[in-house]
Amino acid sequence: MSDVAQPIEVRRARPSWRFASDRAAAFGAFALGIVFVLCLATLPWTMARIEPHGGGVAQRRFEAADLSASLLPPRWWPAGERDRTRLDQLRAEGHPLPARWLGTDRLGRDVLARCLVGGAISILIGLSAAALTVFIGTAWGMVAGAAGGRIDATMMRIVDVLFGLPSILLVVLLAVAAEGIVERLGADPPPTLRQAINIVTLLVAIGGVSWLTMARVIRGQTLSLRARPFMEACRAIGVPRRRQLLRHLLPNLVGPITVYATLAVPAAILSESFLSFLGIGIREPLPSWGNLAASGLSELNPVASRWWLLLWPCLLIAITLLSLNFVGERLRERLDPRETRR
Repeated sequence: MSDVAQPIEVRRARPSWRFASDRAAAFGAFALGIVFVLCLATLPWTMARIEPHGGGVAQRRFEAADLSASLLPPRWWPAGERDRTRLDQLRAEGHPLPARWLGTDRLGRDVLARCLVGGAISILIGLSAAALTVFIGTAWGMVAGAAGGRIDATMMRIVDVLFGLPSILLVVLLAVAAEGIVERLGADPPPTLRQAINIVTLLVAIGGVSWLTMARVIRGQTLSLRARPFMEACRAIGVPRRRQLLRHLLPNLVGPITVYATLAVPAAILSESFLSFLGIGIREPLPSWGNLAASGLSELNPVASRWWLLLWPCLLIAITLLSLNFVGERLRERLDPRETRR
């Protein structure tokens, strides 16, 4: 029997903060999946046209108004004496009451349908604006880092100048300018065209000012990759510049791009909600979480507080943003080589 001591395998205990991060990321992914499914998968139901009570033109479910059922609380919330009297009167008249799982607004529209449609609009605008941000920031940073010299210096000085300007102010100015251009067209455009112009302007405004941090990060990563031996070998054997960018640099930048894309989506959703809250972004009759919160804020008063009009859009915004940040932080930890070595 050998007297040589056998090496003992020592398993390093995993830090407790990593368990907390894993749980937060799992919760964020689960909550995010529920919000996405509820808002996007229910679009056929919320966008379906229904016949109003008493006849008339069919309206989409989220904008179907019924003034006789206005400002009703959620059906699971104990109604006040005035609301109970009104509900009894509507039942006696044979009036079809809305489901009102989340209550109704001042025009008698279903808050649940409006929150779901508003969430779909906010999420789609956030994803589209984040995609535009990632595309512009990645292209700008890769070109600046790969070119170097005066081109790099000029491009990054432009980024520095734009960094010195308030981004929200630029977005507001672009949105107001687009609205002024629409008004100067002379003839009153149809509501659908006006809404499309408003949404496109919002996308360009948010995506056009949110790519600066992305460009700096990608430029720094590109400069680091340029000094690697495989890039020196590419330049030595005469690989074309375009092939260097697309086949060698871009695949090695997938990690940082993915991380900052997940962090750009909540920023874009928050910008859209903030602008809609101010009345500059998405406007009626289209709902979004921002203008729903703005409408609910006006219903808070000491006499009769309709809390449900403000709670649900704000709660959905908070859950979505927190979930996206949890998932983005976990991706950053997994894809960052400095975190992996710890």
